[in-house]
Amino acid sequence: MAGINDRTLLLAGLDEAFDRKSWHGANLRGSLRALSAAQAAWKPAPGRLSAWELALHCAYWKYGARRRLTGEKPGSFPLKGSNFFPLPSTPDQAAWKQALRLLADQHALLRAAVISLPAKILRTQAARKLIRGVAAHDLYHAGQIQLLKRLQPATPPPETP
Repeated sequence: MAGINDRTLLLAGLDEAFDRKSWHGANLRGSLRALSAAQAAWKPAPGRLSAWELALHCAYWKYGARRRLTGEKPGSFPLKGSNFFPLPSTPDQAAWKQALRLLADQHALLRAAVISLPAKILRTQAARKLIRGVAAHDLYHAGQIQLLKRLQPATPPPETP
């Protein structure tokens, strides 16, 4: 692939795992597409995670990776806490759309960080491994979400107003 540099390949990997067409099937955003708030909040059993919680988890780790790459101090993630976040008290369609926007925003911020990362840092094994890891993380959870969708009852739960 003459003319393609590391930055281009890393960005392509991030994007294919998140929202661009790829050979493997559903990416993270595709796995979340068309889920209602009730479907996104559904859990297969008590103590298990929902697609909604996985979406927020992925948003948080895109933020975490960006912080590691840029040296940004912790504390600027829009939700309180870390890693896994509880569902909102009213998991309605508006709150679900807000969660999806948070995920898309964190992806865009991570992408922008990779684009502006100095070549010296981008060439390090640690940076490349972290960026590839975010893509792998997105795909791992996309697979979980695809499974959650298939496990849901044939009759979807009622929507919360």
